[in-house]
Parts: sequence; structure tokens; C-alpha cells
Amino acid sequence: MPHSLSIVILAAGKGSRMKSPKAKVLHEICGREMLYYSIKAARALSDDVIVVVAHQKEAVLTAMERYFEGLTFVIQDTENFPGTGGAMMGVKPKHDNVLVLNGDMPLITEHSVSEFMKCDSDIVMSVIELLDSSGYGRVVIEEGHVLRIVEEKDASDAEKAILTVNAGVYAFKKHVLETYLPKLSNANAQSEYYLTDVIALARNDRLEISPLIVEEIEFKGVNSKFDLSNAEMIMMDRIRREWMECGVIMQLPQTIYIEEGVRFEGECFIENGARLCGDTLISHSHIKAHSVIEQSIIRNSDIGPMAHIRPLSVIDGTHIGNFVEVKKSTLTKVKAGHLSYLGDATIDEGTNIGAGTITCNYDGRYKYQTIIGKNVFIGSDSQLVAPLTISDNVMIAAGTTVTSGNIESDVLVLSRTPLKKIPGFFTKFFGKGA
Repeated sequence: MPHSLSIVILAAGKGSRMKSPKAKVLHEICGREMLYYSIKAARALSDDVIVVVAHQKEAVLTAMERYFEGLTFVIQDTENFPGTGGAMMGVKPKHDNVLVLNGDMPLITEHSVSEFMKCDSDIVMSVIELLDSSGYGRVVIEEGHVLRIVEEKDASDAEKAILTVNAGVYAFKKHVLETYLPKLSNANAQSEYYLTDVIALARNDRLEISPLIVEEIEFKGVNSKFDLSNAEMIMMDRIRREWMECGVIMQLPQTIYIEEGVRFEGECFIENGARLCGDTLISHSHIKAHSVIEQSIIRNSDIGPMAHIRPLSVIDGTHIGNFVEVKKSTLTKVKAGHLSYLGDATIDEGTNIGAGTITCNYDGRYKYQTIIGKNVFIGSDSQLVAPLTISDNVMIAAGTTVTSGNIESDVLVLSRTPLKKIPGFFTKFFGKGA
């Protein structure tokens, strides 16, 4: 990690266009808050990452501290110093090179950030070349240097024809910020302090300002729920491609949802329509069509189709069939073929779970554990009422409700009411000719 670069991430805004009570930078893309991705790219290049916060600052700090240590948070005084320039006034970077990113640019990458360090100008300004630049402020460039930024409403016809626009990310020498931030004024229509005014002041003093042409897809800001969905599609494509290049087989990958926290080991096979969420590990396993895995560990197993592995489950060497739901359970070398619910359970190797079996783990107030040993055969449509321990080598007959707290080894457990037959009942109930 280079130690000559400070990176400041602006994350103080409300994001009113998101039309949500949640701070904009906390909206999620592929299971992580969008600010996470900006910090992830920054941490790959700098030991001095500073995040400027204001709106819902406590929630932002709490969220990011789940993933990162050693961040510096600066609280912007938005009442007295609003705007992007105001956000930088409380920042004290350690290094002479200072890169300013935005917390609502989740698609930015380590590579694109590092490009700013290849130029030694006083200011490096990111610009995007658009086929249609209408609606954007134009960046006037001559002989490889930025002359000025012109807002569209102030642009001449010749300036409106310019296709280069401001992408909103800047690299400054620290002395530039120290010189010009105190000179900013909020005498404008929004009564805000603008970071772009630093560029205007520096240009007036003939400092060197270099443009850096960047890709729109990486510097795309998220300002609405529509932008959020587009950014998630791009991020999802990156995640899927990365894992396929690592050897994961994906059938119809565009239909598979994979979050940032998911990890794979070995050659895994993921069928169409699967949804893999949270901090999940899939190791040498086959996830079949339309199955959902949430924050669990799957090793040497096949899951589905249409199975649901809920959080905090560990599935090892196990077959989980269609319409089986597992919650907060550990299954080792088990077969659960179909139509079962296994919650708060530990089930050991060689055990077979018949169709329709459920663990009754909740009494309306508390949840209890079910512990099942080795080589237990559980017949179809059985109910296992927790707390319950079933020893090794036990058979549970189909249709049995097991309520005893401890089932000893080498027994058959059978609980059925006698079968009754009432002659003539159908005709009596429905009438003759029914």
C-alpha cells in the first residue's frame, strides 16, 4: 500500500433525490452500502482515508466500522460551511497528494483511482467525454490544460459544443488546498462553498491543472433509485465475472444474484436463478436452480432446486433437496430430500430426513435446539418437538410426533392413532347420487 497519498471521501449529503429517509451513501448495492465500495478502492491505495460525514453521521460511522478499521471520520459543519468546499475545510490530510472522491460513486475502482497519481500537476481534474454533454458543466481544455469550468447556463454557443464535462473527482497537492480553501466564498445562489472554486482560483494564479479523461461507467454517481438499480447491475456483472474467471461455473449467469460478501472455493456449480447473500462461503458445491443461500457455509454439498438455506447454517457433505428450508443449523453428511424445515438443529452423519419432517423449535416465546445423532432414519411427516436429543441409530416412524426430551440409541419411535373406518359415511354426508 502506498503511503504518499491521502484520500478524502465526501459522504455528508442527504441525497434528497433518492426519496428515502435513509442517507444516500447507505443505500445498498449487492449487499453492501454504496460508500463501502468507495472506501474499499481507497484503502487499496492509501493508509490515510478520511470520510466526511454529516447527515445521519452515526449510522454512517456504525455501518462502515463493521468493515474497516483505521478510518478517519470528519464531521462537516453543514450549517456554517455547506457544500463540497465546506466539506474539505475540516480535513487535515497527512500526505502531500490528496485525492477527493465521492461516496455516491460505488463503481470506482482501484485502477481508476491510481491513474490520478501518474500526473504531477498541482491539480488533476477528472473529465468525461460525452456524445451529448447537454445539461452538464463544460470543461474548457487547451493544450492539455484545464482553463475553466463553465456552467451550461453561462456557456457560449462554442462552449456548449464542448463534449468534455466534469466527473467530480480531483487530485490536489496539499498546499493548493491549504492556500485556496480559506479563500472560498459562499456568495452564490445556493450559499454554499464549492470545491470547484478552488480550481478557478488556482487557474487565476497560473497553477498547472491537468485533465484526466475517465470512463463514465466508473465515475457514474448514484442520485436516484433508478441510478441505484443500474449501478447494481454493473457491480453484479463484475462480481459474477470475477468468480467465473476464478473457476466457478454459472449457468445463465445473468439470472444469478451474488452479493459482495459471498466467497467461493474450488470448482462450484451455480445454476440459474440462484440467490447468494451475505457473508456466505460456497466450497466445492452445487447450488441448483432458484435456491437461496443466506450468510451460511456450504461445503461439498448439493442444494436444491428451490431450497432455502437461512443465516448461520453450516452444510457439509450433505444433500438438500427441493423445498427444504434450513435455519441456523449444522448438517454433516445428511440427506434431506424434500419438503422439510430444519431450524436450530445439529444433525450428524448418515442421518436421513424424510419428506415433510419439521423441527418444532419455537414455543411462541423461546427457541430450542434439536440434536440428532448418527445414522438416524426419520420417516416422512414427522414432527420433532424441541428441546430434543435423538441418539445414534434410531428410527422414527412416518407420521410420528416426538416430544420426549431424550431418545436413547437403537430404538424405534412410533406414535400413531388407530385407523378408523366408518361404513356408509360418504353417502350419508353428501347424500345419494353425490
